[in-house]
Amino acid sequence: MGKMMRFQHQNYCYQPLRREAIAGLFMLLFPVFLLCLFTPFSHASPSKFSELNVLKPRHLPLLKSALQRESSNGEPSDLRAPLADQGWRPCLATVNAPSALPQKSEGYLQVFLDGGLNQQRMGICDAVAVAKILNATLVIPHLEVNPVWQDSSSFMDIFDVDHFISVLKDDVTIVKELPDEFSWSTREYYAIAIRATRIKRAPVHASANWYLENVLPVLKSYGIAAISPFSHRLSFDNLPSEIQKLRCKVNFKALVFVPHIRALGDALVHRLRYPLAESQALTIDDLSGNTDQNHKQRPQKFVVVHLRFDKDMAAHSACDFGGGKAEKLALAKYRQTLWGGRVLNSQFTDEELRSQGRCPLTPEEIGLLLAALGFDNSTRLYLASHKVYGGEARISTLRELFPMMESKKSLASSEERVHIKGKASLLAAVDYYVGLHSDIFVSASPGNMHNALMGHRTFENMKTIRPNMALLGQLFLNKNITWLDFRQAVVEGHQNRQGQLRLRKLKQSIYTYPAPDCMCQA
Repeated sequence: MGKMMRFQHQNYCYQPLRREAIAGLFMLLFPVFLLCLFTPFSHASPSKFSELNVLKPRHLPLLKSALQRESSNGEPSDLRAPLADQGWRPCLATVNAPSALPQKSEGYLQVFLDGGLNQQRMGICDAVAVAKILNATLVIPHLEVNPVWQDSSSFMDIFDVDHFISVLKDDVTIVKELPDEFSWSTREYYAIAIRATRIKRAPVHASANWYLENVLPVLKSYGIAAISPFSHRLSFDNLPSEIQKLRCKVNFKALVFVPHIRALGDALVHRLRYPLAESQALTIDDLSGNTDQNHKQRPQKFVVVHLRFDKDMAAHSACDFGGGKAEKLALAKYRQTLWGGRVLNSQFTDEELRSQGRCPLTPEEIGLLLAALGFDNSTRLYLASHKVYGGEARISTLRELFPMMESKKSLASSEERVHIKGKASLLAAVDYYVGLHSDIFVSASPGNMHNALMGHRTFENMKTIRPNMALLGQLFLNKNITWLDFRQAVVEGHQNRQGQLRLRKLKQSIYTYPAPDCMCQA
């Protein structure tokens, strides 16, 4: 009892000391707390700041009207209808001439490709064409590590290499790797010193003659030539017809994804067409196209939206996306860090950029576009995107407009996604595959994915909606516009932007506009 009393007495004596210590610690840390409290948001992570804040809709009156739109039994007759026959067909027959491949090669051609999946895809097509021009043996192209997504996926990780070689066997000789005598010719070899076999200064959109004059001599002297960098290095104009058709053959026939990408893509397309209860959901291995569940359901049409709204796009555009001062500071800091202020758009105001159609559409704006075109809340939407700047907070408005919206994550199990997790190129490949097999494809803003899929779907005569960026920018700037006027302007402004074939003009990409170079009038 005495010990207990002494302990309580000692503890009571220490209490003032503890209170003094806590008070002293508080006084010590209080300035730090104030400094953190008022530190500018420019120090916030630009990829996460907006996920910590509630993002308010920028076009609330339009959004309220769009949410109140009536669900129809079906959209206007021409909205989901397949694209009418436009009188053009793929025309690659002349590429398959058996005598087209010379017996002797001038040497081995290596190319090192920068960029994301679709930029690399176009580079691969150009590499085959250059090998044809030079009568060289093409080594399977080397894909550089993407500096933004940090993806080290190789050609063989993404594309079916055996199919690639087989389809092109009568056009160009292709090998998976160099013979032992040239095994020294690696990416590391060219990175540490100037090499006589490396062509470093190939001009953008170089002519066929440039390659004959500058690369062919290297091939003949050393038996090998390596072109690095190799991105947009072949002209779209003044090339022989057979070279143009060969580029399309590579893009639309030879480049197919590896089997596990195609299998996952088929599974996602199947689940979009035949939405089943979770308990009835099929695995990739179950897909046959003739299941009992299929007979019970009519196949549904679905729309793929490529939501090109990552932090790099947002920062590079220099536009205001409604995240307030915190977002502006974060994007400005990110822009300065990544490009050192070399963003031309930054010299214009947000109003000027929007009126010129130079701002990517936000998820909210792409949702309003689709709603104005006539898609109701029963529309099955597939969201093709890697990382959306602002996360779920930014997507929530689009999801509210289209509650049937799906994505890779919602449609496929974690076990099915294990082979593509964290690999931007493979994630993009799945989205490309689903986008190619959709009834309608819409891109939130122009870019490599938009251009690649628009060209591929043109080649297959499939419906693709091209947002009228300048029109939409001007409409969204008008804060007093009514839903009726907005909807009428959108419908009228997109009547001829739903996949109607457009002939390629001078300097335009053959991969975006395959007619008339790779298509013939019926």
